[in-house]
Amino acid sequence: MTALTTDRRAQTRWSGRLLPSLGILLVTGGLVLLTWYTWLVLTPDTAPYRYQQVTTGNVSEFPELELDTWPDLTISQYDIHVEGTEQPVAQAWFGQRANQPQVLLNWKNQTREPLLALDQKASELSALAAAIDKHASRDALLLGWWDTSRQLALLTGRDVLFHTPLHEPLVIPPEWQPHEQAIRAYENQQAGTPADPQEQELFMRFAQSLVSPPANGLDDLRQLAGTRDTYLIVHVSDLYKLGLMYPDKFGIAYKHYRMTGNLHGMISHLKTEMRTRGYYTYTLQSLSDELIRAFFLIDEASYDTLLAKLLPFTSQPSPVERTSPRLIYQQGGYWVYHLTAKAPAHNTLQSGKDSNETTDSTVSVDQVQ
Repeated sequence: MTALTTDRRAQTRWSGRLLPSLGILLVTGGLVLLTWYTWLVLTPDTAPYRYQQVTTGNVSEFPELELDTWPDLTISQYDIHVEGTEQPVAQAWFGQRANQPQVLLNWKNQTREPLLALDQKASELSALAAAIDKHASRDALLLGWWDTSRQLALLTGRDVLFHTPLHEPLVIPPEWQPHEQAIRAYENQQAGTPADPQEQELFMRFAQSLVSPPANGLDDLRQLAGTRDTYLIVHVSDLYKLGLMYPDKFGIAYKHYRMTGNLHGMISHLKTEMRTRGYYTYTLQSLSDELIRAFFLIDEASYDTLLAKLLPFTSQPSPVERTSPRLIYQQGGYWVYHLTAKAPAHNTLQSGKDSNETTDSTVSVDQVQ
C-alpha cells in the first residue's frame, strides 16, 4: 500500500512536470504551424509554367503572323513549358514598339484544353487592324475584350478602354487554381505591366453588359463609351471567356472537329451532338485549314444575351439583320459594330457564305467609318 502510494505520488510529480512541458510544446507547435501557414499565404507562389524565349526579330522574320504593314514592331517568340515535359504546351508571339510593354499577338495551344489564351488565325487580326487603320477616325474608340483591345491599340494606335493585361478570366486547368495569384503576377511580369484596378472595374462593367439582355447591355456599353465615335468589336472566342466568368448566366460548351473535306458530314455530327447533349444552338470558329472549333450554347437563356445576339448561331437570326447596333465589318471570327450608327442607313452587308455553316468568311462591308 505504501509502495503504491509512493508510485502514484511519483507519477503525479512526473505528470506535473510533463503537462506544462506538453503545453509549451503544443503552443510552440501551434506557433510554428501558424508561422508556416502565414508564410504560405504571404509568400508569393510560383507559376507552374515558364515562358522560354526562342527568338526575337522584326516582322519580316515571322511571315506567318502577316504583320508586314507594321515594320516598326519587334516580335518575340516564346515556348511555354510545364515542369516535367520536354515539349512546349503552347507557343506565344508578342509584339512591341519602342519601350512600350509587349502585347500578345498570337497563341498556339499544343494541348487539348484551352490554356491561358485561346488560339485563332493570325490573318484575322492583321486584316481587322488594317481595315481599322485605313478607315476609322484617329480619335475613334475601340471597345472590345481586354486582349483584343491591347492588340488593336498596338497595331492601330486608336484609343481603347483597356491598355493593361487584366487576365479575366484566367484560363487555367483546375489543378492550377491554387496558383492563381502567382499566375497573374507572372503574366504581369511577362507583359511588362501590371493590371490597372480602374480598368479592371471598367472591364467588369463591359463583361456584364455582354451577358445582359441585348437592350440593357447596349445601353450600358454606350454609357461606357460616352460621346465618342465607338466601334464594338467581338470575337467568337469571347463566348468561351464570358462563360468562364459567368457560368450561372451563360452556359457554353465547345468541341473540336477535323476538316475532312466533308462539310455536310461534319454538320451532321454537330447536329447529333446538339440532340444528344440537349444544346440550344451552335456557331463555328475556324482555327486552321484542318481544324474547326464548335461553340454550343446550352440553353435559350444563354442565347438571350447581348454577346450571343452579336454573333452568328445556326437556326437563329443573322447579325447582318440587326439594325442597332449596325454591323459594318466581319472577318473570320471578328464582328464589328458601330455603336453610334452615324453611317447612312442604306448601307447593307452581303455575306459570301451561309453563317450557319461557318464563321470563317470575310464579309464585304461599307468600310469602317
